[in-house]
Parts: sequence; structure tokens; C-alpha cells
Amino acid sequence: MAVLPDFLIKRIYKKGSLRFDAGAIEFDLKNVLGPGAICGFEYVQINGHKFSKEATYFITQNIKQLANCVSELNPIHFRLGQECTFRLEEGINCIKEGLNQIEIELTNPEAGKLKVLFEDNL
Repeated sequence: MAVLPDFLIKRIYKKGSLRFDAGAIEFDLKNVLGPGAICGFEYVQINGHKFSKEATYFITQNIKQLANCVSELNPIHFRLGQECTFRLEEGINCIKEGLNQIEIELTNPEAGKLKVLFEDNL
């Protein structure tokens, strides 16, 4: 499994986007690398709390898609410059004021399994 390098994470993660929204946790990514896709999703983890696929959503172009529906047959496609919001609808107590550790594991058709690690303040 590849771990996305820090210099790429700094380009795709929208620093300062970690937030509460209507009883859920959200944060944003922006595709600044080129056209791509997510064809599998394993998990999001914040401060050691792993969120279930049934409570994790991707929101792109105002379309909300449940993470456990993402697959090779049903990928999420990203154009250059497109934004994606991750919405986590459980475990809101795991997030805290100050620095939060966030980890995402997903699958990209070209790169295989990727682990994305970053931090953000609430």
C-alpha cells in the first residue's frame, strides 16, 4: 500500500476545512493533480476512531454517495479542480478542539491502495 507523500497531501487537502455540520463531521479535498477516480474505500479514521462505511459519505457536485457503494463498477470520478466533501455521520465525539489526526484509506485504479494521513485544527 502506498502512503501519499506530504507534499501531495498539502496540495489536495483543504487546510482548515475540518468542521461540524448538522451533527456530522466534514472536511474537504480538492483535486489539483489531474483527472482521477476512487474505485474503493476502506475507512476514515480521526484520532483513532474508525468510521463505518455505512456512516461515511462523499459529496461531489451536490451528489451525496455512501462510501460502501463505491467500487470498480461504481467509482467516483474527479475532474481537475473538483472538490469533494467527506461527511461522517457518527462518532462526532472523537473530534476535539485543536489538532486532529485524520487517516483515509482508499483505492485508485492507477495507484492501487492509498493511505492519506493529515492533521487539521478544529
